[in-house]
Amino acid sequence: MTIDTMATWHSVAKNQDIEGLHRLLADDAVFHSPVVHTPQVGKTITGKYLGAALLVFYNDTFKYVREATGERQAILEFEVEIDGIQVNGVDMISWNEEGLINDFKVMIRPLKAVNLIHQNMGECFRRGAKPPRQPILFIQHSPSNAYCPQSCFAKHAPHNIFN
Repeated sequence: MTIDTMATWHSVAKNQDIEGLHRLLADDAVFHSPVVHTPQVGKTITGKYLGAALLVFYNDTFKYVREATGERQAILEFEVEIDGIQVNGVDMISWNEEGLINDFKVMIRPLKAVNLIHQNMGECFRRGAKPPRQPILFIQHSPSNAYCPQSCFAKHAPHNIFN
């Protein structure tokens, strides 16, 4: 049975649903990061990057502002404000005949936003942050309060996305 990939992606993103994300990824998924030079190949590593992105990007200012969808691919333009910086980006998503995502590329602008995302994603990976059970509201962060502080996450998260 083929799933509605875009409807499922929007639900996963909105709800920061890490388990749903893993169900949506094909085993041969490839992630193309705006800050890592080589493609990240495989469901596990793709899930780690996209899971961290759900934690860093998806706050109450995040919105998709444009979407172009084909039979098995979509381009979604998004806007979000993080730490007072306006981030503009594009998710380029492809999926297989079952509707599972097999390629996900993220492009971000301006350079200040790329640097911020690089810093915040790196902080998530360094801390080994766990996803929340429920969607979280991102708080305003000061330089001493980086993204993914341990206090933001439920202690009973279903699993660590960074293992």
